[in-house]
Amino acid sequence: MIVAKLLRNIFKYGFLNIAAFVSIFPFAWMIIGATNSATDIMKGKYTFGTELIGNFQKLNEMIDLPLLFWNSTKIAVGGMVLQLLIASLAGYGFEIYRNKISEKVYGVLLLTMMVPFAALMIPLFRMFAGAGMLDSHIGVIIPTLAMPFMIFFFRQNTKTFPSDLMYAARVDGLSEIQIFFRIYVPTMKATYAAAGILSFMTFWNSYLWPLIILQSERQKTLTLAISSLSSAYFPEYGVIMVAIIIATAPTLIVFFLLQKHFVAGMLGSIK
Repeated sequence: MIVAKLLRNIFKYGFLNIAAFVSIFPFAWMIIGATNSATDIMKGKYTFGTELIGNFQKLNEMIDLPLLFWNSTKIAVGGMVLQLLIASLAGYGFEIYRNKISEKVYGVLLLTMMVPFAALMIPLFRMFAGAGMLDSHIGVIIPTLAMPFMIFFFRQNTKTFPSDLMYAARVDGLSEIQIFFRIYVPTMKATYAAAGILSFMTFWNSYLWPLIILQSERQKTLTLAISSLSSAYFPEYGVIMVAIIIATAPTLIVFFLLQKHFVAGMLGSIK
């Protein structure tokens, strides 16, 4: 019995160590690569070098890093706030005010999750071109504001919202919009944190739609700039690694700041 338990533990922790190494290695390689030249990276150098500052200086010479970072931040933060507001209002409404019509609308909304974005690109482009919203950050944000998955996520979490609080608030004379902002939002902060992380990462890492709609260099995001760096005839891999670290840092910071709430929010959606 003891031997069998020992073997199980060895297998379990051995598997977890291998999985952790596989998960962490790309990030570690990215950090090591940022300190080496492109030649050293192509040779497969696995030790830290002395080119970090030089790579960062080259990056600033090749792209307007502050502007690109600001563009990505503006899109990610603005899109996240608007998406959370719209998705939470929709999810709250679908769950609290249920009827036959709303259930049918919700079913159609879920069906739209099966439509690939590639099928929507041309209609969206023509629509935004007609509205004069090409090459604008608001044009990047609008198509994903009413994201079906986010509405589904908030509705599932709203099932755990205590209805007694809502009834008590109505007795106290609060309007429906006051109940939402004063009672629902503070109570569901874990759900907002989890959805906020997912939303921020989606907007920050978005590539295909910004590539289509953003046409001027001053409007492009950091993700698009990294893609252009890697398409050069002789890519500066060390510079690209530095750019990727800078692009990855905000999502890591947001995740670690909201990690506890993220887990609670995701568990709440499963109940």
